[in-house]
Amino acid sequence: MKRLLAVLPLLLALLGPAPARAATVTHYTGTLADGATWIADVPAGWHGTLILFSHGFGTLTAADAPSPAAGQALLDRGYALAGSSYDPHGSLWALESAARDQFATLAAVERIIGPARVTIAYGQSMGGLVSTQEAEHPRGGLDAAVSTCGLLGGGIDLNNYQLDGEYALSRLLAPDQDIPLVNYASPADGAAAASRLVAVAAAARETAAGRARVALGTALLNMPTWSAAQATPPADAAGIAQAQYDWFAAAAPFIMPARYFIELSAGGNASWNTGVDYAALVARSPYREMVVTLYRAAGLDLRADLADLTRHASVRADRAAVADLTRSSTVTGRLGVPMLTMHTIYDQLAPVEFENRYAAQARTGLLRRSYVARRGHCAFTTSEQIAAIQAAEHRVRTGRWDDTATTAGLQRAALDLNLGDSPAFTDFRPGPLVSHRRTDKL
Repeated sequence: MKRLLAVLPLLLALLGPAPARAATVTHYTGTLADGATWIADVPAGWHGTLILFSHGFGTLTAADAPSPAAGQALLDRGYALAGSSYDPHGSLWALESAARDQFATLAAVERIIGPARVTIAYGQSMGGLVSTQEAEHPRGGLDAAVSTCGLLGGGIDLNNYQLDGEYALSRLLAPDQDIPLVNYASPADGAAAASRLVAVAAAARETAAGRARVALGTALLNMPTWSAAQATPPADAAGIAQAQYDWFAAAAPFIMPARYFIELSAGGNASWNTGVDYAALVARSPYREMVVTLYRAAGLDLRADLADLTRHASVRADRAAVADLTRSSTVTGRLGVPMLTMHTIYDQLAPVEFENRYAAQARTGLLRRSYVARRGHCAFTTSEQIAAIQAAEHRVRTGRWDDTATTAGLQRAALDLNLGDSPAFTDFRPGPLVSHRRTDKL
């Protein structure tokens, strides 16, 4: 028996941490003044930290965790969860009500369970923009934020970078087809335009000239450089162009109909390309060399195509819509609480270049950025999500980031959770978001 007791610690160390026990959870629901619904889940052993979760675009159903697996893992570790649907009577682009409804949800939940000792906003995709807005205007009820796969350029930059890429494809590949790019009357209009544009690009790729022009458009769309069809990340221009095309073909049927909902929220089209110098955009693009290489191989004059794009750019914004979207759907970088961002480096819907844009705005020690070497939008493991939350929690409790928000610190924390889901934090430096425009230059 003594010998068994002596080796028991060694056996336990070899086996690793014991799995967390399933938490006994109390589920709460409610309705806010604007009709938004909220839910909350509180474990019996709640340790005082509450996660205020902001869901992404595409639903107006209340959610309080990024996935069932992540929600259960957080509950098992003593976190309380809460989140709202946002206003169900508005647009799926719910920025008019989202932050307001989230703070109202926090207040409603705390009236029932008591004040949280630490409250962390956690958002993904459009919800990552929401959690960033909350971090910039914390209203005294928020201690930190984690923005994942966030649309950190805001709604105007989102529509403008998409317009630039779609316009380049339409103008250079099908100038006589008049494919509509803005002012959709319905999501179906956007879907029909996407179908036409993808078909045009697919046909164009049959020739070297077409492949070069498609590469220009998908570069302006900031599409990822490693697609699901490729075994390893390509390093050559043709491989990168193939990856960006693959992602464009998959993403266009989503991003073009989604524009309808942003226009619905803003009351009109809030994107424009009048006055845009497309040669200047490409000169700043992180994908410039790929485009130059393919144009040279095809014997095309890149300067002539860029001049053509600049000369024919004619999409004008509705000034009232720009003002509305600026108010509801942009960020400033003026953080009121610490915030950690997390982004996959191959994201087809929220380009990793958004991180560069927000960092240039913020310029503050309150912000830390992290990256995951994986393909896809919001394609995070549960261990990566919990590690990010723990880093933000550490910052709140100690007043310091220390090494918790470094690549090595996050990777170590994710592995220590022992969830077996292969976390992949990596060092990365994103290129610039070249399609940002100043609204005062309209």
